[in-house]
Amino acid sequence: MKHYHLMALASVLILVGCAPLNTYYKPGVSVNALERQTTACQTRALREVPSSTQVRRMPPRYIPGSRACNAAGACVTRPGRYIPGELVTFDPNDGLRKRVEAQCMADRGYAPVSIPPCPDAIARAAPARATTTLPNLNRNSCVIRNSDGSFQIVTRG
Repeated sequence: MKHYHLMALASVLILVGCAPLNTYYKPGVSVNALERQTTACQTRALREVPSSTQVRRMPPRYIPGSRACNAAGACVTRPGRYIPGELVTFDPNDGLRKRVEAQCMADRGYAPVSIPPCPDAIARAAPARATTTLPNLNRNSCVIRNSDGSFQIVTRG
């Protein structure tokens, strides 16, 4: 069972490494300042648009019975059955809270960006380090995610 959990964790880490970096961006700002201001805006958004977790039960489904017969004419009838409705949890305020956060960051001069992951050859060739100040981006910019959660933005070419 431990082996299965390790494989699942490794799969998640690989997928995260292949995902783009979605963040707010303002060239010349330190990553620490970005993180502090993002947290401040998230806190403000949560205060202004609190979480309202709601639980709903989806309606049950009825699976009708069936009848199967073989070549000799012997038939088997399976009765119908109900599948209970699934419980679904959601927060109707989530979209508005994200918009309040985005507006707060925009008021501070940040724009949302999605930086693609660097190709493996570039990631292997780049010296291991973390970005501390956000550089200017262009269409050749890509990101290398480090194992400690930090990232390195590289501009190819």
